[in-house]
Amino acid sequence: MELRESVLENIAGDLECHPRRGLIYLGLGAAALCYWILAPPRDKLMVVPLVFGLGSLALLLKGVFLFRKTSEGLGLTQVDLTRLSDPASRKALPSIPCLVAQVVQDFGAGGLLLGPALEVTKDVDKHWEPPIVPVFLVGLGLFLVGWLVRRLTSPASVPS
Repeated sequence: MELRESVLENIAGDLECHPRRGLIYLGLGAAALCYWILAPPRDKLMVVPLVFGLGSLALLLKGVFLFRKTSEGLGLTQVDLTRLSDPASRKALPSIPCLVAQVVQDFGAGGLLLGPALEVTKDVDKHWEPPIVPVFLVGLGLFLVGWLVRRLTSPASVPS
């Protein structure tokens, strides 16, 4: 499988409606946000609390996104639609290592994608220099670790 195909398959798998996984993401996102909220005021703008704050936004957004209904039922007959809503055909959660890797990857995406947006905060406080590069690098590191573990633990990469 080419890298491009694996990336597209990775993204397409994340676009499905999965309420149980959405609850996990919302819970972890809320916990990460609590870490940032409960950090002492002088530390809230340091690297680690900022990574937690930005990562929590990514997890909460993805958690809400996982509750979105997809077009799975469009064009199906009543029998197929009934079979689709059968409890036996519900999507199972991925394996624990795969789920943890995906959460780490999504958590890191917060710092990776939103870290450069800290540049805007310079307009609010001229004396504060936001740690853009460290937040970006931590986010990139977490994203790559999650991607690597997910790639190594995916069923397609396990030799049979």
